[in-house]
Amino acid sequence: MTHLSCLYHGKTKDVYQLPNGNLLLRFKDDVTGTNGVFDPGANTVGLSIAGMGRANLQMSRYFFELLHKKGVNTHYISADPDRGTMEVKAMTPFGKGLEVICRYKAVGSFFRRYGAYIEEGADLPGYVEITLKDDAKGDPLITRDALQVLGIMNNGQYDEVVRRTADIARIVADDLKELGLTLYDIKFEFGLYQGQVLLMDEISSGNMRVRGKDGFLAPLELTRRVLNREAQ
Repeated sequence: MTHLSCLYHGKTKDVYQLPNGNLLLRFKDDVTGTNGVFDPGANTVGLSIAGMGRANLQMSRYFFELLHKKGVNTHYISADPDRGTMEVKAMTPFGKGLEVICRYKAVGSFFRRYGAYIEEGADLPGYVEITLKDDAKGDPLITRDALQVLGIMNNGQYDEVVRRTADIARIVADDLKELGLTLYDIKFEFGLYQGQVLLMDEISSGNMRVRGKDGFLAPLELTRRVLNREAQ
């Protein structure tokens, strides 16, 4: 990919400009976490896992193609696991980027914030929250009103993002449930393509927290079970 222009070096992916106007994502083996421990909610690279980039790409391809079969349009065009790349539509992010989290269980940063009011692991009703992509400030939560006041997202776009998040998370959760797995939370990114709100970035094991009967699954193990359709 030396002949392609690199637009952005990200924590887990690099982004290149393609001659046809689309973008090419190159997946890396880095994952988010703290002190060498994987955490999908962390905002820094915590460790590198051999084979993680390819696994995240394969997982993303699986779920993007599943969504397309169910009539959900996304930025996904195609994927090449051998090269570790995915071709996508060129999206316009909201502001400098937002992360949208759908939560079914009170764990992670949600429990750290609100533990005085809820037990760890308690059920949540597919609760959706949005954070700014800002590593220096710890990806702070942002409200609907703040998004509108700052000109990042209007109310209609906010409602569409929340609706799409809930719908997509449910599709992922139902698919995992077929394998005897429980989705605790999942992180998405959305942007605009020709004025339409679409899911972008990836849908990988590095962006979700999933529990089986013996505890939480490490990213590579989760990917293996999903792609091989191995039920517990």
